[in-house]
Amino acid sequence: MKRDYYETLGVSKSAIDKELKSAYRKSALQWHPDRNKTPEAEKKFKEINEAYEVLRDSKKKQAYDQYGHDAFKQGAGAPGGNPFAGGNPFGQGGPFRYTYTYGGQEGQNPFGDFSDPFEVFEQFFGFASPFGRQARQPSYGIDITFQEAYKGVEKEVSIDGKKKKIKIPRGVEDGSRIRFPEFVLTVSVRADKNFQRSGDDLFVDVNVELFKALSGGELEVPTPGGKLKIRIKPGTQPGTVLRLSGNGMPNVHGRRAGDLYARLQIELPKWSELSDKQKKALEELTKKK
Repeated sequence: MKRDYYETLGVSKSAIDKELKSAYRKSALQWHPDRNKTPEAEKKFKEINEAYEVLRDSKKKQAYDQYGHDAFKQGAGAPGGNPFAGGNPFGQGGPFRYTYTYGGQEGQNPFGDFSDPFEVFEQFFGFASPFGRQARQPSYGIDITFQEAYKGVEKEVSIDGKKKKIKIPRGVEDGSRIRFPEFVLTVSVRADKNFQRSGDDLFVDVNVELFKALSGGELEVPTPGGKLKIRIKPGTQPGTVLRLSGNGMPNVHGRRAGDLYARLQIELPKWSELSDKQKKALEELTKKK
């Protein structure tokens, strides 16, 4: 029996991205085989990375919460069963199966339906393991803005009195560690006042005027790349969440960009701010009820 992913990381089902990252960081460092020489270290390390890989991804997490470990089993697509597995356009292994080259033989994944745990570890820490050769390299930190993380940025830094130009890739996450030939750089990404980040996905609150929500129409949604015009349906309800595919953060490894989720907040005007015509319209609506 596989251990529950939430139990593996020591978090609750309501854990937010920050809590998941903190739990993963602590557990992965504790059980990394280069640091922990106990016999069970490698197995524990794989379990921790598998749990984090699922829970950090909103789509995988949703599938796991609904179907448990069956969401990632082959041939689990029987009628009435897991729609994410066999018998669908994603193939027998579902959309969460990975193929990569390991030991020179493509497709033979020793970690089952999940990525190489050491690769997940490197993605989290930004390509640099805190153990082995990299641990003996000097470490430095740098702060960048959310927009710089979105677009990528070139910075001039001073290392041991020498100026160097370094490139920070698009999509880098807060706390990422990037290894350069002479040093390791930890990147701190400042929080943005508008966008909240979860992996490569972004969330933004968008205010909608009451009458536009009732009648529908064109709405401007802010994205890191600029405003995007969309249309909302008449009768849009408060708390409606719209998914704008590919409008989230770029993936630091060049994979598909994340999505942007716009949470619609309906603005209620003050009665004194309404025109006589608007007041009459609202009164008519109330009478109809």
